[in-house]
Amino acid sequence: MDNPNRRFLLDAARRLLTEPSTKALAGRLEPDGSPPRLTPHFLETTRMSRTRDRILTNLDELYGEAFSRAQTAGDQTQQATLDFTYRREQLYLEILLDIRDAVERR
Repeated sequence: MDNPNRRFLLDAARRLLTEPSTKALAGRLEPDGSPPRLTPHFLETTRMSRTRDRILTNLDELYGEAFSRAQTAGDQTQQATLDFTYRREQLYLEILLDIRDAVERR
């Protein structure tokens, strides 16, 4: 296996993602100590751990600290950049969270 071909790697990745693990323990470490494989069954049986509010609060804290530093330094350009990137990241996260919520309801 010194020089695996592309087809072999793609087939291995497909099997990893689509075939159920015989060792899966629904969200716990497997008997050999490795984390569970990210299979469709695992995604269906495991609830996401972070709430929408927690994620958006973390984003707010992260950008709030950076904005305060830029404000203290008097860097108007950095403040404008942080304001824009904060709003963009918030929009991206809200879209992803909406998708996650829709998948969980399915």
